[in-house]
Amino acid sequence: MTATFSSALKRGRAFLTPTSSSTAVPRLADSFSKAPEGGLFPKVDPAIDGEDCDHDCESCSIKYPAKFKIDEDDKLYGHVNAWATHMLVATGKTDWVRDVSDEKDSVMEAVRDCGIEPSNGKLMLSASNMPPPHEHHSPSDPTTILLLPAFTIVENVTPSSVPDLIRHHINPAPTSTTPFRSRTSDPPPPNISSLSVDAAPSARSDDTAQISTAPSSIFTARPCPHKYLILLCSQKTRDARCGQSAPLLRREFERHLRPLGLYRDLQDERPGGVGIYFISHVGGHKYSANLMIYRRGEVAGTNPAAGDGYERNRHTSSWVPISGDKQVESCGINGPNGIFSGDEAKAGTANGEVNTEGNNMEKKNVWLGEGSQCIWLARVRPEDCEGIVKHTILKGKVIKPERQLRGGFDRQRGLVSW
Repeated sequence: MTATFSSALKRGRAFLTPTSSSTAVPRLADSFSKAPEGGLFPKVDPAIDGEDCDHDCESCSIKYPAKFKIDEDDKLYGHVNAWATHMLVATGKTDWVRDVSDEKDSVMEAVRDCGIEPSNGKLMLSASNMPPPHEHHSPSDPTTILLLPAFTIVENVTPSSVPDLIRHHINPAPTSTTPFRSRTSDPPPPNISSLSVDAAPSARSDDTAQISTAPSSIFTARPCPHKYLILLCSQKTRDARCGQSAPLLRREFERHLRPLGLYRDLQDERPGGVGIYFISHVGGHKYSANLMIYRRGEVAGTNPAAGDGYERNRHTSSWVPISGDKQVESCGINGPNGIFSGDEAKAGTANGEVNTEGNNMEKKNVWLGEGSQCIWLARVRPEDCEGIVKHTILKGKVIKPERQLRGGFDRQRGLVSW
């Protein structure tokens, strides 16, 4: 009882006490603004995306339990709090204590109790089912964290090293309101250090160029290999509906991603594709299922690790790969703004969306950069998954914004929902 009261008291004190970072959030740069409803992400258009772009999947056989009831009345958009950085902690579990910061001797507890607030804004903290380094893992053992929107994996993190993690990795990391660098020649914003993902993804994670860290750092950092991430709330200790919906949605997403060659399980570190992780409570469980989609942007420029093999469409300024297993027969693939690349190109080919404009190309180096968007959806059902894959993950478009869009950010357009 005493421990529980003490923990609650700490949380209350932290909530009520102003901090240097809380006064800075949302800390919008001059180029960022709050997007009105309907203005953050484009909505699918049957004239562009096909007549069935806003239809539910007819082949979906997965259903929620009969008693799965949620709030359908509240207005969703614009009611999520601002966050700067999102940190996922690998625990290997899909459910946790009610407040993950109460996990004794854990990295999550240390983040709450270390007394150091990130200097670059509010940190969203999530436990995740990412596998820890060791099979028999205890909370105090070294583990792995994922920082978003940096798309940076940091290994060998312990509770005692959390202050150094904040100083050397979280504070310099890009945030939701850091302007996106679309070219390596662009100067980094003031809060960006070499921790930005400036290295090209390689064939295997162990070959991926490591991101430099602070001198004498005990950490190892590297880019996340995936191009997209789906984060599903699975914490049934907060709400049984989250524990029910997350595994069902993952099965349905897998069904649609596998034929496109995009599915990545927790052990699959092939570059590109879509990683699907379970995370702890993010708020709004009465709107279950909640999911967050992080999408990486593309970076053009010169880098010895980038290699050739990409071309630029002269009409659309978009990039497509021209060599290796991602070659698309000298053709681009129709995207929301013209031609798009990589995994989307393969998916577009599978859907028969070949665009012969692809002959107008210009060679250039390009590779995956930091996360450029986060699209936060709620009230997601299994029959929504096909459209989310085709249009939201691959194109950055939303299908049912009036019913499902809670918020997010777009660093390339300088827009947020808060």
